Amino acid sequence: MNEPRIVLVTGANRGLGFEICRQLAALGDSVLLSGRDLAKAEKAIVEIPRNGGAVHALALDTGSDDSVRSAVEMITRDFGRLDVLVNNAGGNFDSDHLTSTVAIDYVRETLEMNLIGAWRVTQAMLPLLRKSPRARIVNVSSGAGAFASEIGFGLQKMGGAAPAYSISKTALTAFTVKLATELKASGILINAVCPGWTATYPGGEAQGARPVAEGAAGIVWAATLPDDGPSGCFFRDGQPQPW
Repeated sequence: MNEPRIVLVTGANRGLGFEICRQLAALGDSVLLSGRDLAKAEKAIVEIPRNGGAVHALALDTGSDDSVRSAVEMITRDFGRLDVLVNNAGGNFDSDHLTSTVAIDYVRETLEMNLIGAWRVTQAMLPLLRKSPRARIVNVSSGAGAFASEIGFGLQKMGGAAPAYSISKTALTAFTVKLATELKASGILINAVCPGWTATYPGGEAQGARPVAEGAAGIVWAATLPDDGPSGCFFRDGQPQPW
């Protein structure tokens, strides 16, 4: 294919998602920068230089069936296919919670945000992805949810802290493996990526967080894998990680 790829990034009006959009647009992709608030998405696209691909704002609430359905209809009408889906939307890093005392309603909210939302969007977008000859799905996971971790944090290394977030990311990586196994013969490559601790808030780098551009680069790498690339794996900076 010589025409620009159609890429959807969820939760992209700021932070890591915004940087993913910026890097993909610089590669010449046609990027759908999505967020729950269309006005914020429209404001964000103005900040991305136009020396690469096109960037379009899209309203998409990953927690709403109706919103996801509307996004599918828009992409179908305007583009006819989807080449890359980056499930970036998420949050609730609950470092102040413990496994034994965290509110179950908070756990349920976090699972919806970090797992079910990506699952919902992926199921809805699969018909469009199947129309692409080089479809890629990237789930933005975390080493916080890894049983074995070589990057300083993980399920055991963090003790009881951040239980809802960590377990939701474990589940997201497991979802990645299950879907990749199911779709092995489809040609769709599906991987999970840990961006590491990134400075998505003011003062983050001073506290030791890596620049957002570095965290985004590994996600962009997974979104641009060649046809013989890996699938069903967990990566950080293009390197396979134990989990």
